[in-house]
Amino acid sequence: MIRGAQQTDWQDIMDIYAIARAFMKQAGNPTQWGDGYPKQPLLEQDIARQQLYVAEDAGALTAVFMFFQGPEPTYGEIDGAWLRDTPYWAIHRVASRGEAHGLTGEIFRWCMDRCGHLRIDTHADNKPMQRAIEKFGFVYCGIIKAHDGTPRLAFEKIEQA
Repeated sequence: MIRGAQQTDWQDIMDIYAIARAFMKQAGNPTQWGDGYPKQPLLEQDIARQQLYVAEDAGALTAVFMFFQGPEPTYGEIDGAWLRDTPYWAIHRVASRGEAHGLTGEIFRWCMDRCGHLRIDTHADNKPMQRAIEKFGFVYCGIIKAHDGTPRLAFEKIEQA
């Protein structure tokens, strides 16, 4: 089940992001989130804007992600080209406890069911996320610059009618 995150989820959300940062480092991606991203004020803002979501199984939180209707400011300029210049939703900060196989695909499917046009980006060193993105059928569109100015691989998926 996926639902909006609540303040009562706070400790689980922070635990999941800590697990994800450790996994990223172990998988050869130590710089994308470093030691403290995402920070508490950013996550509190996401909750207040009703843009942070959690996945739960049998009452236990298993994943967290940010999902919102664009435009995403960092997607305004791309070294490449988006598939379509129509309204879209963006997904960021996908993280899980790493205990459930296929959970990222379930999150992507849940998002696509709600919007039909989705964009996502990830660090070049984030090979596990790249595999999940490609497995779900996203199309590589080019390079964007994250808020901190670092490059990210940008992908898009549009539901076929």
